[in-house]
Amino acid sequence: MFVAKNSSGQLVNALEDELPRANYTCPACKGTVSLKSGKIMRTHFAHRSLEQCQFYSENESVEHLTLKSIFYQWGKKHHRITIERHIAEIQQIADLFIDENLALEIQCSPLSQTRLRERTKAYRENGYHVIWILGEKLWLKESLRSLQKDFLYFSQSLGFYVWEADLTHQVLRLSYLIHEDMHGKLQRKIREFSFGEGELLTIFRFPFQQKQVETLWGNLDKDICTFVRKQLYFQVPKWMKLQEEAYLKGENLLEKEAKDFYPQVTLPRAEEFAQIAQDISWYRRNFLSYYQQLECKDEQILYSPAYYRLFFEKDKS
Repeated sequence: MFVAKNSSGQLVNALEDELPRANYTCPACKGTVSLKSGKIMRTHFAHRSLEQCQFYSENESVEHLTLKSIFYQWGKKHHRITIERHIAEIQQIADLFIDENLALEIQCSPLSQTRLRERTKAYRENGYHVIWILGEKLWLKESLRSLQKDFLYFSQSLGFYVWEADLTHQVLRLSYLIHEDMHGKLQRKIREFSFGEGELLTIFRFPFQQKQVETLWGNLDKDICTFVRKQLYFQVPKWMKLQEEAYLKGENLLEKEAKDFYPQVTLPRAEEFAQIAQDISWYRRNFLSYYQQLECKDEQILYSPAYYRLFFEKDKS
């Protein structure tokens, strides 16, 4: 942590102030914190005991402290920004807080989906917006884990997207047009923004300001029928369930052709997405309807959600 109270009860910021070795306390739990500095970890405060603090579950990693410092210095160039703001009404400490209503949370370690949803819901119900930025342990890789789906955001220009911070390469990474194929593999596009360059809020608004239609060539499995047969042979639960659903319709997955599994690349599925409050059921309906009406099923080009909406609105007119 970078913010503490001194013996006079004043808030001090280790990123801004030259601080002496003295007695400091956590602004939230009032517990004693120590001023620490070293060759690897920049100057910061750490709880002497975390047992009584409900706001910090563990002392922070080098990655978390460094990223908080980077985004703080970046944000204060153009915005009113505070670091480690204690929001009393929701009993949370925001890593960074911009212009009184936007919280930036830099998440470098896994947490439970229940806790993530509780924190997001508390922000939303009290009129705050929250942007989660993922550290290395939570970056998207070959497939989407359940927890990662709860970090996904949505815009009509970029579809499902997520923010990641790469300390090694000094970039804020935007993964967007996020889809999954029938192997459960992730397909997406990536755009990077160098740390410190441009206005931070302008970058975060990019998914809603981008006007051109984005496209992504879907990677299809030309031998999808063999893959499906293997999944059923080894009784993979996901595919056994799909086979059961097919039986109820009087069908059999083993008798299907490759074109019957089109579109192979589809939208991420979840009972709910913690960061997406709006109804996006239209997106899934339009997505499936669009590919079902195509005659050529040998390739699949993926588009921004707005493209599918405009396609069907134009068709109705």
